[in-house]
Amino acid sequence: MYQSYYGFTEMPFHITPDPKFLYLSATHQEALQHLKYGVHEKKGFIVLIGEVGCGKTTLCRKFLGDLDPNHYDTALVLNPRVTETQMLKAILTELGEPNLARSKNDLVAQMNQVLLDRIAKGREIVLIIDEAQNLSFEVFEQVRLLSNLETDKQKLLQIVLMGQTELKDRLAAEELRQLRQRILVHYELRPFTRDEMDRYIHHRLTVSGSMGRPHFTPWALRHMFKASRGIPRIINNLCDKSLLSAFIRESDEVNYWDARRAAKDLEKLTD
Repeated sequence: MYQSYYGFTEMPFHITPDPKFLYLSATHQEALQHLKYGVHEKKGFIVLIGEVGCGKTTLCRKFLGDLDPNHYDTALVLNPRVTETQMLKAILTELGEPNLARSKNDLVAQMNQVLLDRIAKGREIVLIIDEAQNLSFEVFEQVRLLSNLETDKQKLLQIVLMGQTELKDRLAAEELRQLRQRILVHYELRPFTRDEMDRYIHHRLTVSGSMGRPHFTPWALRHMFKASRGIPRIINNLCDKSLLSAFIRESDEVNYWDARRAAKDLEKLTD
């Protein structure tokens, strides 16, 4: 509704993980560098943890987009609530393998051969598992066993586990100590600071074609930071609702009352 009124070329605060809108705060920049370092140095296991809505998936899309497609093959698993066999099939399907074995043992053998063939051709393979806190112990163990696949010189598979803060608790379990010992690169995303939130909002408005309209007042931004706790997804929701409120008033200024009304609307969802 407000897109044409404010002259946006597209909606600025969609919650879809579009890398074009990624704002690299200090913590997001550090996280991205950890991912790149872990993969380039062939560290095997990499873990990225962050609160719900902190931008892990968007950062992942950016990371994948930065990998050279002429050198890297990637597999992205978005649904971790699977069995060991289903996980193996999902990985092979993501790697573009058309004919899959049926049993788990045969799938592991197929995976090993596929990886060896691709390494021999100068390829490197990166597996990313999102929402990894939902993996069962059996699948965690299967993923750990996949990390054992190697030549004399390198691991055949670089594995990135991404998840919410609960992933830390899962990895701390005694039964996963073997996997935990293999994690050589890990990073935890932090929410935005107040200054980062202000720059984030300005960045998204600019990417969407804003020519200075609308303007968020300092009191509006202050209330948004308090209500969002610096979490990007909540900031997006608050900004979207605040812009709609300002549009209804036919105003070029998003004020405290717009932000307060937006926060109240979000609170109703959790009451």
